[in-house]
Amino acid sequence: MADTTYNQNQMKITNVRVLNIGVPQKNSIYDLKMLEGMRRDQYTHQVHSTSDGILQLMRVETDEGIEGMCTLEGARLGSMNPYTLEQMRHLVIGLDPFNREEIYQKMHRGNRWLYQAPGWQGPLDNCLWDIIGKASELPVWAIMGRVRESLPAYKNIRGETIQLSVEDAIRSVEAGFPAIKDHFYHPPNENIKWFEAIRSAVGPDIDIMHDAVGIYSLEQAIRIGRVLTELDYRWFEEPLPERHHKNMKSLCDAVDIPILAPEMMMDDVDLSAQWLISGATDLIRANARHGTTGIIKLAHLAELHGTTIELNAGGALSGLVHAHLAVSISNTSYYEYFDGSQEKSGLDYGITNPPSAENGSISPPDLPGWGAIWDWDKLKSKTLSEV
Repeated sequence: MADTTYNQNQMKITNVRVLNIGVPQKNSIYDLKMLEGMRRDQYTHQVHSTSDGILQLMRVETDEGIEGMCTLEGARLGSMNPYTLEQMRHLVIGLDPFNREEIYQKMHRGNRWLYQAPGWQGPLDNCLWDIIGKASELPVWAIMGRVRESLPAYKNIRGETIQLSVEDAIRSVEAGFPAIKDHFYHPPNENIKWFEAIRSAVGPDIDIMHDAVGIYSLEQAIRIGRVLTELDYRWFEEPLPERHHKNMKSLCDAVDIPILAPEMMMDDVDLSAQWLISGATDLIRANARHGTTGIIKLAHLAELHGTTIELNAGGALSGLVHAHLAVSISNTSYYEYFDGSQEKSGLDYGITNPPSAENGSISPPDLPGWGAIWDWDKLKSKTLSEV
């Protein structure tokens, strides 16, 4: 009989590398535009200019030749500099990548003493999941435990006018998306007209969400929340600046529509948990660029509170990471889909199989780890330097 006992000395991390990859139109410089007709000064942004930028890719090497790979998503939300990478190497080289939970606890609990931003270990954590999947010859979804074959996606709609927004919403529904989300940044009376037009255009069976990006006062958010409830919207996202914990709790108490937060603080797993526990949000926003292990913990917390965790954007590897989570977390509703830019970006720097929303749903590949198939020549040609 074969010895199936796991050998604790079977595999060790030997190096952590980060590649700087050139990608087009990555960086944006914004103008801040004051919104008219608001009770307090509120701002939104307009793109002033864009330029080519850098996407970082982490590669965790092992003595068995198995390598974990994951991108660091969101250049404006943090990057891996040489000092931070050297700190990470010092902590993890020589450790067994299968001891993922031990590594997570060490780096998460000890983070205060390392003077790093919350979620800094996220890319490493994602690479460990990739290594474990490749070593086991299993997709990450199979290691987590699959609950569905695919997850429906919602399409973010846009338009400079009501009519253009309505047309985009209709196109999205006709393409098979069962849900849509707007980003309307107008005074309440104007926004209500846009909400009513969208609901009238798509009918009663399509889920609609409103993402306000914190433009309202508490009084305005309560009013909007009640209108959205009447229009049978699915959730009300980031209605207030999320640092206003007391007002967010008051809003959750005052309206029936579920409130989704805190996107701008979701790098901190513990903080997100406290917002849910305290009643300052009804649903949890999260992104796996801060680490898959933390996402699973938050998902279990949300499940025990009878609510959902809703994933923001693609979560690394041009959507592959969130595609795996989408079919493995029972209490999540939708995959967030934009305009195909994630797939285009992945294809541009070397991922040949980024997930695409086919008929309004998403599913991960049946390949080991995250299942990314790489065009190594393209990746090499796009690599500018190594940290």
